[in-house]
Amino acid sequence: MDKATIRERIALLREELKREHLSAFIFPTSDPHNSEYTADHWKGREWISGFTGSAGIAVVTLKSAALWTDSRYFIQAEEQLRGTEFQLMKRKMEGTPTIREWIAAELADVSDKEIGVDGSVTSVADVEQLKEEVKRRGGITVRTNFDPLQRIWKDRPAIPQNPVVIQPIELAGEEVKSKLQRIRQALRKQHADGMLVVALDDIAWTLNLRGCDVHCNPVFVAYLLIASDKVTLYINNVKVSEEVCSYLKSQGVEMADYTAITQGLKDYFEYNILLDPNEVCYTLYQQVSRNIVRETSPIPALKAIKNERELLGFRSAMLRDGIALVKFLKWLDEHIGKEKLTEISVSEKLESLRAEQPLYRGLSFDTIAGYEEHGAIVHYEATPETDVELQAKGLLLIDSGAQYQDGTTDVTRTIALGPLTEEQRRVYTLVLKGHLQLQHLHFPDGASGTQLDAVARQGLWKAGLNYLHGTGHGVGCYLSVHEGPHQIRMEWRPAKMHEGMTVTDEPGVYLEGRFGVRIENILLVTTYMETEFGKFLQFEPLTLCPIDKTPIVLDMMTQEEIEWLNAYHQRVFDTLSPHLSDEENRWLRMATAPFK
Repeated sequence: MDKATIRERIALLREELKREHLSAFIFPTSDPHNSEYTADHWKGREWISGFTGSAGIAVVTLKSAALWTDSRYFIQAEEQLRGTEFQLMKRKMEGTPTIREWIAAELADVSDKEIGVDGSVTSVADVEQLKEEVKRRGGITVRTNFDPLQRIWKDRPAIPQNPVVIQPIELAGEEVKSKLQRIRQALRKQHADGMLVVALDDIAWTLNLRGCDVHCNPVFVAYLLIASDKVTLYINNVKVSEEVCSYLKSQGVEMADYTAITQGLKDYFEYNILLDPNEVCYTLYQQVSRNIVRETSPIPALKAIKNERELLGFRSAMLRDGIALVKFLKWLDEHIGKEKLTEISVSEKLESLRAEQPLYRGLSFDTIAGYEEHGAIVHYEATPETDVELQAKGLLLIDSGAQYQDGTTDVTRTIALGPLTEEQRRVYTLVLKGHLQLQHLHFPDGASGTQLDAVARQGLWKAGLNYLHGTGHGVGCYLSVHEGPHQIRMEWRPAKMHEGMTVTDEPGVYLEGRFGVRIENILLVTTYMETEFGKFLQFEPLTLCPIDKTPIVLDMMTQEEIEWLNAYHQRVFDTLSPHLSDEENRWLRMATAPFK
């Protein structure tokens, strides 16, 4: 983005701050639904800073500006913020101040000790924590009822009005009435009479509906208010066809306009209501006059355990995705060094091959295709300015996925395009070892993902290597590619692992300016055994795609790891080969041939 444009926007913002007697404004990466990925209407942080990553918080004062993001985006943020006022703040790195610490220091000598944040796109928990901490750090107060973007963002995109469609019961696997019954049972255990559902993927899952309001996410903008004997969907009626309207009515779901949610909360008739302070925005929270139960929403935990139809859909989607991936890898193998290929052109080729598959509905996220040093940028996305030509040497990291109507995919492969350095082969092998160790782990039912994380990292740690992103995240069923509540990561996440959950396995290493390696499969949690010590679980890989054997240093692999890799490759070949041509099968047989 043009740096002059960013300077102009900051100048406009500061005029509004002076008019409102505010000394700073905070721009989170969020919307009224606490979404990870937001519709364009709510991309205020991107608009004011020029940083396009999916995670970050921008802060602008009357004299300075800073942006906080995590390790996935350090390199990208440095490039996109260069030439602007924004100072990059690297989260979780030693010496990086917190947002509250930085604001307190910046406002130490100003007379107006009030800052702003839009309460309609900031969760209750975040606003309350902000208020408490900045008050302690110099008596700073927080205003939440002002959105300067309404005045200065002249060409702001409208809230999406795309149509909603029904997810067939043969793919959803459970009727809406049954899901609502289970949600209400969970609410009773939390001593709540009802709840406000704000997370868009939770609403889509509950109602067996899908949309296209958010890029790469089959969700729609709405709220869902659940009471003991009434359910209301707050949505713009232009999005709802007569068929969907009749369907909702048959499931006992009423409708009201999206903007009527404030009145709906005021009219709520039960004794109490569950509002998840980490999801519900501060502005809506302030409208509730009933007793509030501040608890975690029960829906993510219910949604995370896939039913039989959903798992059948996952397997079908993985099969078709695997077919497309094999076609792509064969094409890449045959064309590298013989014609001009770039990061963008290989991404487009992979997308076109997926689009040929039945039930394809789009990408599950923008493809990451990073060649050599670009592979070290964890969430790199090639642009015409950064796009580079691939050579018949070095490593290409491709992290990609698709939305099929019966499942969501997410797979990473790091591919040797030709000769490699010894360092590249060594790092690749260490990452592969970590991937295989986690994929073949056995663990007790109810273990936290944090308790499993070290298994994938132990070999890297021994070599003095590490990665700062999570090792695994849940995956939705034709929903968000990032799904909770369970995660596998170093930071403490108490959510328990149970049979029927899907989760990724994606350790990596990123050496800035040199190369990056990541290997990722989606795993299904299944039962391993039951003993006098309880139920034990294991992982089953759902992803069907060869792992490049070329970079592997065999002497670093244990016999058990070699056998695991051979068994996985045999499964890939046996499953995919009936659906491929003779020529494709010859390539796949070589790619999956076992090590002796």
